Amino acid sequence: MSDLVERVAQQQQRNVAVDAYRGFVMLLMMGEVLQFSHAARAFPGSHIWQFLAYNQTHVEWSGMSLHDTIQPGFTFLVGAALPYSLKSRQRKGESFKRMLAHTIWRSFLLVALGIFLRSTGSSMTNYTFEDTLTQIGLGYTFAFLLTYARPRWQWISLGGILFSYWLAWALYPAPGANFDWAAVGVPADWHQHLYTGFAAHWNKNSNLGQAFDVWFLNVLPRPSRFLYNGGGYLTLSFIPTLGTMLLGVLAGRWFHESAPKIPLRKFALAALALCLAGLVLHFTGICPIVKRIWTPSWTLFSGGVCFAFLTVFSWVIDVKKHRGIAFPLVVVGMNSIAAYLMAHLFEEFIQSSFRIHLGDSVLNCMGPGLAPTLLGVLTLGTYWLMLFWMFRKKVFVRI
Repeated sequence: MSDLVERVAQQQQRNVAVDAYRGFVMLLMMGEVLQFSHAARAFPGSHIWQFLAYNQTHVEWSGMSLHDTIQPGFTFLVGAALPYSLKSRQRKGESFKRMLAHTIWRSFLLVALGIFLRSTGSSMTNYTFEDTLTQIGLGYTFAFLLTYARPRWQWISLGGILFSYWLAWALYPAPGANFDWAAVGVPADWHQHLYTGFAAHWNKNSNLGQAFDVWFLNVLPRPSRFLYNGGGYLTLSFIPTLGTMLLGVLAGRWFHESAPKIPLRKFALAALALCLAGLVLHFTGICPIVKRIWTPSWTLFSGGVCFAFLTVFSWVIDVKKHRGIAFPLVVVGMNSIAAYLMAHLFEEFIQSSFRIHLGDSVLNCMGPGLAPTLLGVLTLGTYWLMLFWMFRKKVFVRI
């Protein structure tokens, strides 16, 4: 298996650690079918199931679970791949104009695909822009252009983006004492998640991003007037999300500049510095760490976590040469768009097929509390086998 990974990597000039990390991120996303939360409810006294369930759901507002690392990880790795893509196209003699046109087209396709996936089951096109693919698409062309900049200007751009975004939110009026939380979908028992003082600028559905969406999303055709997003997600989050992509671009640049060595020290120091910066901003009340609205402190903290993951994967795969271990992840990581589509479009068909052909007696063999998890294991295994077939046939979905 490790030989096969090595051959494919050499043929396509790919970074195996990056592919493995991407595969890990996609497996976390596809792993939602395991439904650990159902098992946790069935076994309320089990700390293991409670732990697994917590890390398979998004936190309510501030903080981070393992599940919350999926979107920043995928976004970070899109940025990390940009220097590789740029160098490859330059070696082929492609002009800047041609590459820019392709990048703009790719950005459009990512946005369109995100809207399409959010519209499945709807009576009409659901123009919403908080999907992972849409958020990446909105910032992708800017990330491509900044890939051409010197590292100094990339860091300056990152700082400028995050500071400007933070300042815009800080200047927007915070909700007052008599704010009608129910009108923006914030339940009565949400008070433990509401910030006070300066941090109140980053409360749910009472911020600059919410005001923008109430205007922007109602310009577009929709069955009824947009009032709020139930999860607090926002269109404008693509701006600090661009910051996450830029951190990935810097990681990809470090890979190139250090080759054939692996810049583990740089990765580890970046992980530590970014996490500390995010935590300082959070605990001082300057800017809380909130994934759902992608605060600048979240960009820094989650970016640090991404660098930490990249450090571990690079050490295990590139330094210790355990590439056989990486194989199941590489199969998924090299076809991340296909994996994303499978998780969003194939789940119902695959699971209904297992219910029909196996029946309740088989699916309940470990008890009703674990039946959804068993069905999830079978579904996840099916996803992987489909991706493995595509890997062996060298069928890779690209945008």
